[in-house]
Amino acid sequence: MNINVGTMHFQTLNNKIRNYKEDTIALDNCIGQRYIASGLSGKHLIIKGTPGNALGSYLDGCVIEVYGNTQEATGDTMNEGLICIHGSAGDATGYAMRGGKIYVRDNAGYRAGIHMKAYKEKQPLLIIGGKAGSFLGEYQAGGNIVVLGLNCEDEVPVGHFCGTGMHGGKIYLRCDKLPADLPKQVVARVMTEEDVEGIRQDVETFCETFNVDKEKVWSKNFYVLEPDTKNPYRQLYTHN
Repeated sequence: MNINVGTMHFQTLNNKIRNYKEDTIALDNCIGQRYIASGLSGKHLIIKGTPGNALGSYLDGCVIEVYGNTQEATGDTMNEGLICIHGSAGDATGYAMRGGKIYVRDNAGYRAGIHMKAYKEKQPLLIIGGKAGSFLGEYQAGGNIVVLGLNCEDEVPVGHFCGTGMHGGKIYLRCDKLPADLPKQVVARVMTEEDVEGIRQDVETFCETFNVDKEKVWSKNFYVLEPDTKNPYRQLYTHN
């Protein structure tokens, strides 16, 4: 099923998506419609164009492929599923996500992964192929964020204040040197083989999805950022 989105109102579009019996739906000429697939499960959406804010918010099991860029709050509080972006993502990508996976081929804006959390068996994952803006993983409480820096090999692939308020989860940075302004509650170390095994399958799936040389990815050093377990705020949040 194909829908030529154009100037269609976002409520009309979302009603059409929900009411179609077909599992696979292609959205052509998307131009900023918000809340696409909010709370949806059991569908496979193929989007060409630029979806608006909160794409896949509260997502509960869909697969969403975007051939273009996304705006702010992609995957807001998503619970399960996959969002695969063949382009860049705006600010607050993965905001409060508690399950599922987001793959961003290129860059992500500010505050990606803010308030990301984990719950029981759910371990959310955000992989950014390029670089991320400031405040990556702000107040992160669980799950994994991976930044590969594939388009900035000689730079630190994140902006300022990475991991501010972090009290759970891990951030993996593929780079030769750490950001100069890491907050005091974040501990950084070189990635171990055990860490590698924890993300290998997902990173290699990312590479296959976007035609990235996986040998090149693994040939460079990764750092792992984790919160200091003495952080007094840890007890106030859901975490593993």
